[in-house]
Amino acid sequence: QVQLVESGGGLVQPGGSLRLSCAASGSLFRVYAMGWYRQAPGKQRELVATIRSGGNTNYADSVKGRFTISRDNPKNTMYLQMNSLKAEDTAVYYCNAQWGPRSYWGQGTQVTVSS
Repeated sequence: QVQLVESGGGLVQPGGSLRLSCAASGSLFRVYAMGWYRQAPGKQRELVATIRSGGNTNYADSVKGRFTISRDNPKNTMYLQMNSLKAEDTAVYYCNAQWGPRSYWGQGTQVTVSS
């Protein structure tokens, strides 16, 4: 069992930046494929970015060039640096860890982009 705890969300003006963190429990963090997903009100949860155990990354088209996903295996932590934020980035952001058939989710952190 893996426990994931997100932090770093909040209220930011359009054009601003935030950095989300996802802290994972356990000793197998390094083997997990990690990802950030988000869910806006009335919409389905969608992929934001993923990072594999080897470091390969993948981004949704809507965030390419603005968001950067990274991981620090010794610290059991994944990050999402979000720059040039837009109102449409407003959502609850969730951390996900996957290893084979196992998939774990955090509780989510709210990101609100508004002036």
